[in-house]
Amino acid sequence: MSCVDEATVARAARRLAEATATRRPCRPLRDLIDADDAHGAYRIQKQFNALRVATGTAVVGRKIGATSEAVQRQLGVDQPDFGVLFSDMAFGHRAEIPMARLLQPRAEAEIAFLLGADLCDGPLDDAQCRRAVGAAVAALEIVDSRIAGWDISFADTVADNASSGVFVLGEQHRTLDELEPAEVAMRMEIDGEVVSTGTGAACLGDPLHALSWLARTARDFGDPLRAGQVILSGALGPMRPVHAGAVVDVHIHGLGHVSASFS
Repeated sequence: MSCVDEATVARAARRLAEATATRRPCRPLRDLIDADDAHGAYRIQKQFNALRVATGTAVVGRKIGATSEAVQRQLGVDQPDFGVLFSDMAFGHRAEIPMARLLQPRAEAEIAFLLGADLCDGPLDDAQCRRAVGAAVAALEIVDSRIAGWDISFADTVADNASSGVFVLGEQHRTLDELEPAEVAMRMEIDGEVVSTGTGAACLGDPLHALSWLARTARDFGDPLRAGQVILSGALGPMRPVHAGAVVDVHIHGLGHVSASFS
């Protein structure tokens, strides 16, 4: 159990909110919270996100972070985490994303699940999660950190809404009768150069395992997954930095192509 008091939680949330508002990354939160204090970090995340909700921004789903060993090594963490997706984070295929709204963006390729049913009761195992998925879609997530230089601990990235930035969904929808998520192959290109490859099995062994983990964890936190939400299930390969003017293309076998450019 975390020993972080409410005043410290509020102070940490304000630091992240100021970094967001000023577009200037802040120092890590390790002066306020232990690096491995997951409970305290999720309390900070909840308050940080509440500041966003207070402006009228709608919650549209969740993201699972640090699901692949490659990304865990890149971030220096050893377990998955989750964050919240907001409506103003969503972009469509071939969108131009303003670099001005990002601080330190990195791209990663994922499978997104569009939920057709709630995930709040029952065992929330892989079989139940499979039945709840309305469609799978190729996704490009642009992760971002409010922490300067990506100098993050597990608590830093959790508090910072799992280092969420923006996300782009492809146009090709497939049911899980048509697609086995663990078996897909992924290729990500930046400006035509292949920079990341992977498979569905890189995501906790199967993106459905990741969804099941999230469903149980979200229920434990008192905010279960609901029909209509978008779930970014986690990276299928290493993430890569994105620069102004870049074009990022993701190809996932069975789910087609999703692309975005950066102004």
